[in-house]
Amino acid sequence: MGFGFLRGRRGGIRLGAQNSLERVSGVVPFVPPRCGSAGISACFSCNEAGPCENEGESPDSACLSLSTNGTKIKRGALGIRVHAYRVATGPGVVSLGGVVVTVEPLKIEDYGLIGDGRSCALVGRNGSIDWLCWPRFDSPACFAALLGDGENGHWLLAPDDERGGEPVSITRSYREQGMVLETVFETRTGAIAVLDFMAIGTETPTLIRIVEGRRGSVPVLNWLVLRFDYGLSVPWVTRLPDNMGITAIAGPSRCVLRCPVALHGEDRHTVSRFIVSEGDQVPFVLTHLESHGPVPDPIDALAALRRTEQFWADWISRCTYQGEHAPVVRRSLLTLKALIYQPTGGIVAAPTTSLPEELGGGRNWDYRYCWLRDASLTLIAIMAGGYYEEAMEWRNWLQAAVAGSPDQVQIMYGIGGERLLNEWEAGWLPGYAGSTPVRIGNAAAGQLQLDVYGEAISALHVARQTRLSAITDGWRLQVGLLTHLATIWKEPDEGMWEVRGGRRQFTVSKISCWLAFDRAIRDVEKYGLEAPLEEWKALRQEIHDTVCREGFNTEKNSFVQYFGGSGLDAGLLLIPVVGFLPAEDPRVAGTIAAIERELLDEHGFVRRYLPDHAVEGVAGGEGSFIACSFWLVNTYVAQGRMEEAHALFNRLLALCSDLGLLAEEYDAVTGRQVGNFPQAFSHLSLINTAAILSAGRITVMGAAPLPVL
Repeated sequence: MGFGFLRGRRGGIRLGAQNSLERVSGVVPFVPPRCGSAGISACFSCNEAGPCENEGESPDSACLSLSTNGTKIKRGALGIRVHAYRVATGPGVVSLGGVVVTVEPLKIEDYGLIGDGRSCALVGRNGSIDWLCWPRFDSPACFAALLGDGENGHWLLAPDDERGGEPVSITRSYREQGMVLETVFETRTGAIAVLDFMAIGTETPTLIRIVEGRRGSVPVLNWLVLRFDYGLSVPWVTRLPDNMGITAIAGPSRCVLRCPVALHGEDRHTVSRFIVSEGDQVPFVLTHLESHGPVPDPIDALAALRRTEQFWADWISRCTYQGEHAPVVRRSLLTLKALIYQPTGGIVAAPTTSLPEELGGGRNWDYRYCWLRDASLTLIAIMAGGYYEEAMEWRNWLQAAVAGSPDQVQIMYGIGGERLLNEWEAGWLPGYAGSTPVRIGNAAAGQLQLDVYGEAISALHVARQTRLSAITDGWRLQVGLLTHLATIWKEPDEGMWEVRGGRRQFTVSKISCWLAFDRAIRDVEKYGLEAPLEEWKALRQEIHDTVCREGFNTEKNSFVQYFGGSGLDAGLLLIPVVGFLPAEDPRVAGTIAAIERELLDEHGFVRRYLPDHAVEGVAGGEGSFIACSFWLVNTYVAQGRMEEAHALFNRLLALCSDLGLLAEEYDAVTGRQVGNFPQAFSHLSLINTAAILSAGRITVMGAAPLPVL
């Protein structure tokens, strides 16, 4: 679809149109803007002859605003770029006098993360909080504009461009290298900073935003749109008795906002406009509680800021990693800490659902759960940073989650160990960048994925090796898991990538079965644990022989995705890392070479596999998988290709956002991060690979050498 061109002039906006759109004559009257639904930015091109009538005008005189169908658009200088310091959501499809234009959302990497060990929020660089699930990571969102538009819930706190506060620059960083996000807006009249954080140590979940005046005076806009149940439920809003805020209730949920500035309602939005001068500090405190509970007492926002900053400073000071890449490793560790559900120690794969693996596509999944696939890597990465307490909590969560009947082990669980993760679609949400459906829950929880047995046993092996737990702790559970695995390892499964096209004999799944028996055998031999050792050794060998016979394609000189197939799988990069075969084995070398030929994008990043609808069961494509690209670095180290390893690692670091955050995938065509964000698997892989590069070698556990407690 073509794009219209917005041309400004006093009193109105004249619209040009491309050939694919209906041409419009006349002037669309200028409409006083209303903060509403979507759009951070969009570019429009013009096919009309002649120079732009705004050429030579100052940026101020060339900028106009309008609001159509609830969508706020800010016209940029000289009519070349449309830019909005409003809600970063969409895409908004807007009809302006018959001309249809599309307003693009913020890039995924333009969001920052804040958290408190119970949930996380995503804060756009434009000052809008567009995603927050409260009170837990997996609770319904009260801000869901990320997957819809502003009417699905957001909280904007930024300079008011309608009153002369349009930012000329925006910079952001984490204060004191912690988890308090500072966004600095420079305007022509002054500068302000917005400090965003989720308070540590409060009885009820609390999000605090503080506007600080840094220079001059700046008009500021506070625009709050609370929508419970993933943007569906509009709450009933009333003033607090002391007139210092509002309370919003819908069903079981309530949010209370306290602030020192006057609030008023505009079309079911809560709004305030005020001036911030140098030295001012204006706090906004939003608290979540059950609707039947009493309104909590006011919180001292500045004391909460000091307490929260101290918590994160104390936590990151415990980091023992001192390698070359310490800043990015520390940021990744902080990100992982923010993704840990503190009451149980479970780590969510990401705090979001349905951020697409392909913009506009349907590969959109809910990642607000804990995957066993990440178990051993999680332990290794956390311990690589020196965080043994968190590693022990994760190990305990893991053992509790898989406890029970061995034949009921799942690939993922809820953050509290929940097993029922029923998947459904939020049909009222149009999705990020029009990517539908928006899924809540994850049906993959019911899949058979044999790799989880290898991951779970390997993780408990790592815990035993590093003395995270007593030698015999959980051993009976592991014997039960392996006894069951011995009866099912020959069965087809959905594989580590959770395909929905039917079960197959996936090669990596079988290698993971080998891994489970191998790590258990090592523990029996080292610690004298009771087990049917000879039976396990025979099974280990049988699995190994089967994989080498059925999973290797002699014509391709490579292991393949599934028995009898010819496609590749980036998971095969784990073969030398877990010790299934050494890196110098010709079959391993052939597999790595085949992956380099067929699965690398133009930047040298690794795709999981080539799209195959028959295997995957879903349409569309996806980006390159960031974790798999780190696996290739590890493989290069195993092969002694250190120069290539460092070069690829540095290219991967360049993908990090300005805040050091990574999504699940990278789209080489658009140059954007895609998939749920930020992604634990990407950050875990970054930490592990950084430790491997610092050590210059890799161990049989697939990690850098770890100290033993």
